[in-house]
Amino acid sequence: MSDNQPEVIVEVRGRYGYLTLNRPKGLNALTLDMVQKIHRQLDSWAGDDAIEAVVFLGAGDKAFCAGGDIRALYDSYQSGDTLHRVFFEEEYSLDQAIHQYPKPVLSVMNGIVMGGGMGVAQGASLRIVSDRAKLAMPETGIGYFPDVGATYFLGRLPGRLGEYLAVTGTQLNAADAIYAGLADLYIPEGALENLGSALAGAVAGSDEPVKAGLGELQGDPGKSRLATLQPAIDEHFAKADLKALRDSLRQEQRPEFADWAKETLGAIEGRSPIGMAVALELVRGGRDLSLPQAFELELALDYLWFDKGDIVEGIRALIVDKDKSPQWRVPSIDDLKPEQVSVFFDEVRG
Repeated sequence: MSDNQPEVIVEVRGRYGYLTLNRPKGLNALTLDMVQKIHRQLDSWAGDDAIEAVVFLGAGDKAFCAGGDIRALYDSYQSGDTLHRVFFEEEYSLDQAIHQYPKPVLSVMNGIVMGGGMGVAQGASLRIVSDRAKLAMPETGIGYFPDVGATYFLGRLPGRLGEYLAVTGTQLNAADAIYAGLADLYIPEGALENLGSALAGAVAGSDEPVKAGLGELQGDPGKSRLATLQPAIDEHFAKADLKALRDSLRQEQRPEFADWAKETLGAIEGRSPIGMAVALELVRGGRDLSLPQAFELELALDYLWFDKGDIVEGIRALIVDKDKSPQWRVPSIDDLKPEQVSVFFDEVRG
């Protein structure tokens, strides 16, 4: 973003409203101002008959959106102001509005899509991925839990994919995203430059005509590794709790799954035990929640998490001091007691 460009670029191209997240040096991470501007613009276009659909893009060649500006949230908490609370309230309100928007919404996930970026992208009615797509919910690595509606959308993935992605923060490529149900169609990166012209020729009033209008741009993303791993994921990530899940992975000896199990154990190592355990419970409980209920639960947990969770320490260790040695409240999975997880849900439910 240059000094004279806004953090969200608003354009009207024919019957489409375009919203470009424009902080490429910051991987288009969301600020409170960006969230509020996007929401206001969506509200305006919802009542504008000249706008028949909305398209979300990310500026630059690295990211659609890498999440929220977590350093700002850390600074807010440390200074005793309210930004870290207001941001989540406004962000979740925006994400829910995208999910329930009365017109087609397209998200073009070209590059990194993580955390808050997933919140924007997963609410869209048509989710496009390219060769460079890297989708993830990596929050447990910073002592947090997957939010922005992940309680709802991860809980509805096939088998136990939701638990797997929530706990490990694993990145998905285009083929994996399509397989998991986190994307609807794949457009090769070289064809994305023709997206605008293809949309201009499509009937914009509903999802299927828009998707059909992009037919010539679509390609084959290839085979998903997740499809091969699904039986092992379903077996191990169905275990009763985090320790049983970890122990089950340690016992994996089948040749076709042994390397993956070792990779997964490595991914779990060093992440916040409380964050992972809460993530597991959120995805499982989220299967029985409506979208508004999921956001309500996540927000209630947010209010507790800065004081009683691991996010402040995680951001300190990984973003602020960069010593990469977080001192989690519970040092290891073996030290984790059930009541240290249930206390969050008990307090939320009163």
